[in-house]
Amino acid sequence: MFSLRSNRLALRGPSSLRSPTTPGASMHAETTPRKRQGGRPKGDPAAVRGATIGVRVSAAEHAALLERAARMQMRPAQWLRAAALARALPSPPVAAINREHYVELARLASNLNQLTHLANEGGRVAVADALLQRLIAETRRLRLALLGVKEQDDDR
Repeated sequence: MFSLRSNRLALRGPSSLRSPTTPGASMHAETTPRKRQGGRPKGDPAAVRGATIGVRVSAAEHAALLERAARMQMRPAQWLRAAALARALPSPPVAAINREHYVELARLASNLNQLTHLANEGGRVAVADALLQRLIAETRRLRLALLGVKEQDDDR
């Protein structure tokens, strides 16, 4: 009589596609899962990019992004990430109310500079030099305050 076991072709369920075991191997060795080897090594968990940012672009913008990424031999996502993180952002916009005051202050400062220039050329100006210097310093301080820039302390 023909025996499947003697020919090492015994049916073993889903693992029947595995190669047959050696003649003296136990049944326990066949059922233990093998440790996987090879493949891509695990990276640093802190460097994993898990968040996504969706950006909609027009067809023309998409074509331009693809072309720029191809020029740098990068994928579009790589190019966008590098471009966004490498560039300094523009300064935040000035509030509308501050912008109005800033424009007025700039106009007054311009007039003050004209008076100072006239006084330095020897023209007749009826304002004391100390007062002019104080006004210029105060104008500069107010401009910086309106822009939200902290003034630097000068100990002169």
